Amino acid sequence: MRDYKIAPSILSADFARLGEEVTNVIASGADIVHFDVMDNHYVPNLTIGPLVCEALRKHGVKADIDVHLMVKPVDRIIPDFAKAGATYITFHPEGSEHIDRSLQLVRDSGCKCGLVFNPATPLDYLKYVMDKVDMILLMSVNPGFGGQSFIRSSLDKLREVRKLIDASGRPIRLEIDGGVKVDNIREIAEAGADTFVAGSAIFSAGKPGDPNRYNSVVKAMRDELAKAKG
Repeated sequence: MRDYKIAPSILSADFARLGEEVTNVIASGADIVHFDVMDNHYVPNLTIGPLVCEALRKHGVKADIDVHLMVKPVDRIIPDFAKAGATYITFHPEGSEHIDRSLQLVRDSGCKCGLVFNPATPLDYLKYVMDKVDMILLMSVNPGFGGQSFIRSSLDKLREVRKLIDASGRPIRLEIDGGVKVDNIREIAEAGADTFVAGSAIFSAGKPGDPNRYNSVVKAMRDELAKAKG
């Protein structure tokens, strides 16, 4: 059985109580904090920067922080997020003039690195950098906004990347982001994903009666993943 990781996207959290929200969702059984960075340039939205990442660390968040850079260019901001406490830093190939150099910059900054592919972005780049990535993130929605529906063609793309990872023999995580919910997470896992970003599906399902507010929805996802074949 694969080592499945659930990565709540804090883009859907209550930002007035962000430290508390992240503490609760990790205590509820989630694994990774997914941190969406948008620049109102590469994508039509503006979100959060390194100071928020640093604030979460100062708040006491110990879990891995997975920083997804939807910005262009990426090189200027990579060291800032590394210094702020990022564990993973992933970026879109369209956001870098020199992808190999940007990946190396992430590594040199002390973080794990990865590439992100939009639904219509070809996977050709991977042929040249499989030895340099720790994570491959497939977008199953078009980036820029939360709450979108899952694009089903992403399942075929997941299967394709899973074959590439298995053939490489490298411990590369395969992450999916967009429209992941309790009722489709099993199918997504069976297509090859091992790391699942979910925003509104988790943060809109909080229950005051749960010990840490999000226990029920995280458990429901875990139960579905336990049924996955592959």
